[in-house]
Amino acid sequence: MKIIEIHHPYTKDQIPNEPVVLVLGFFDGVHRGHQKVILTGKKLAKEKNVKLAVMTFNQHPSVVFKKQEGENLKYLTTLKQKEYHMERLGVDYLYEIEFTSNFAYLKPQDFVDQYIVGLHAVAAVSGFDYTYGPKDIADVAHLPEYAKERFDIVTVAKKTLDGDKISSTRIRDLLDEGNMEEVAKLLGYIYEIEGTVVHGDARGRTLGYPTANIRFKNSVRLPVEGVYVSEIKVAGNWYKAMSSIGHNDTFGEGRKLTVEVFILDFNKDIYGETVRVRFNHLIREQVKFAGAEDLIRQLNQDEEDTRNYFYK
Repeated sequence: MKIIEIHHPYTKDQIPNEPVVLVLGFFDGVHRGHQKVILTGKKLAKEKNVKLAVMTFNQHPSVVFKKQEGENLKYLTTLKQKEYHMERLGVDYLYEIEFTSNFAYLKPQDFVDQYIVGLHAVAAVSGFDYTYGPKDIADVAHLPEYAKERFDIVTVAKKTLDGDKISSTRIRDLLDEGNMEEVAKLLGYIYEIEGTVVHGDARGRTLGYPTANIRFKNSVRLPVEGVYVSEIKVAGNWYKAMSSIGHNDTFGEGRKLTVEVFILDFNKDIYGETVRVRFNHLIREQVKFAGAEDLIRQLNQDEEDTRNYFYK
């Protein structure tokens, strides 16, 4: 897969000079609804014997339209994770458009001319709710008007699960509940984050539970604070683990939010490693304990629950 980063306006030499089926969307989470849209494009590209291209943005449009601070946004997938899923789905070209004010205020006709026709699309594929400007004039219903029969238009109906639309918003709500099983059903994979193992306060060692402290991006959407059955990928290998998202309130108020991972039957030094952490199942939400002894008793139970999850 070739990644093409675009800052508006682009130059023609940045665009591969060949026809493509172009799939449009932001695709936060690359969930099963998104996958349906992308795989529809993939099937059409095969039928037309052309490459499959996907166009997405480096940041959410609300950063520009709502003047929202970027660090306050919480994404289900980082751009790097999005790239991983796109490659896994068989995308040939991934256009990553910098969503700037200059790009955001393109008129609908200019967007179609420059970012669909200009990208040599023989067909444009999107979800039913895709917009490329003000909703009342730049939705999929208006696309034929701007297309002027220069490319085919394929609109993919919403994908549902248990009667409700699969959406990034629905997934975020489930993350807030810690319902990781339902999150995985909607995503089509187990929810995970990526980060770097850094030094913490080493308190876990004194409790008998040495943990890998994960430094993650501020823009990452975490599940609800709690203790989870998890897995961690270190140097290409997945290990069974127990993780904690919380502020360690037992040892004082106002502490920084951390993600700490206790890896089962593991004693290697992994500081500095870039890792991926999956959240399979919420064991319990965070509580403040009276002291270290009560916390240790609960951690012992958490470890037993984790081992039972994997081995029973």
